[in-house]
Amino acid sequence: MSAAADATQLAAGFETARSRAERFFGNPAILLEQFVERARHVEVQILGLNDGHVIALGERDCSVQRRHQKVAEETPSPGIGADLRAKMLAAAAQCGQAVNYLGAGTVEFLVDVTAGDFTFLEMNTRLQVEHPVTELVTGIDLVEQQFLIADGGSVNFAQDQLKPEGHALELRVYAEDSKRFLPSPGTISVWEEPSGPGVRVDAGYTAGNVVTPFYDPLLAKLCVHGADRAQALERARSAVAAFHVSGLKTNLEFHAELLESAEFCSGDYDTSLVSHLRP
Repeated sequence: MSAAADATQLAAGFETARSRAERFFGNPAILLEQFVERARHVEVQILGLNDGHVIALGERDCSVQRRHQKVAEETPSPGIGADLRAKMLAAAAQCGQAVNYLGAGTVEFLVDVTAGDFTFLEMNTRLQVEHPVTELVTGIDLVEQQFLIADGGSVNFAQDQLKPEGHALELRVYAEDSKRFLPSPGTISVWEEPSGPGVRVDAGYTAGNVVTPFYDPLLAKLCVHGADRAQALERARSAVAAFHVSGLKTNLEFHAELLESAEFCSGDYDTSLVSHLRP
């Protein structure tokens, strides 16, 4: 991959990419795509029903990424307006209907911040790590809905009453160096989870557990819900401060810094945010 800012760079980059493709894969075919300089990664949660209908339950902003992997998510996205949101939800439902999708899934989009437009990225035909934020603002158990649909039934909520309330954040707690984002395996000696109004922790570890280097280093998902984004941010800061893990390194320090950063707090950020915090 290479990005080109003008015709000269495009010609040079094209020839380099074609040469490498031929050398490494025996196929010189090249795919050209528009380069989006300021982009947000926004996805829409859908449920495909047995009667053929597809419900769009809302969007999640997944633009906080390190090494192109999500590390924090929130809903609703502070970077899109009502009109763009409506178009994205409609497009996601249409995508599911086009393939007769059944069950929970996620349609992901790349949002061009400057142009105020979006394009399709991919569809994840499963329930994703960040689904709790959708559950927190809708009050709907997505895992339960999956079972109901798989059993041949329908969802247990009225679709016309689907009105997300408040704001939710999810912070992925990893066993990793928060400076370089490198895995940090080891034995957990202390594990103290935060609690309180609007705080939810989905954890896979506790004190005494060994975190090996062979799998994804995700330890827990710290989720918070508030009446608005300001309250959700404040609850997230308190929850991160109260989350104590010893015996190995975690990225809780990074999350504390993220929640205090002017760029994230303003809501005006894109996929380059982490690189600004960790240049």
